[in-house]
Amino acid sequence: MQLNTSASVISFAKQLEADSASFYDKMAERYPKAAELFLAISKENSKYTMMIQRAYYGVITDAIEGCFAFSVKTDKYTFEKEPGKELDYTDALKQAIDIEEKLISFYTDAAEQSKAFMADVPRTFLIVAKKRKAREDKLRMLLKET
Repeated sequence: MQLNTSASVISFAKQLEADSASFYDKMAERYPKAAELFLAISKENSKYTMMIQRAYYGVITDAIEGCFAFSVKTDKYTFEKEPGKELDYTDALKQAIDIEEKLISFYTDAAEQSKAFMADVPRTFLIVAKKRKAREDKLRMLLKET
């Protein structure tokens, strides 16, 4: 699917955050040894959603919404919403890292596409991408420990 408007990209970002939160909730259920980390990650997603919504609603006008600031192809950023049932812990961590890479890419791409039209939204997207990169690094450390 192709997204072009600010509202559609913000809605897609919210959906990505909800889907990845669900993924980490299931990781917490399946892998108790890292449940605390996975639940904390899931909780962070709500904070990211709030940050994005605040930035968007703080600057949105009919002029911004009327323009087509984005050209986002959603297929590039989609992922499985739960860990594969057949995956062991190591492979599930790899799946989580893949999700983080896709979401970092989404936020970075969306920030780049919208920076000429808005300031706060792309800045917030880049903040979320940076926080997700730190999360990805934590997951990679867990992977090395396995």
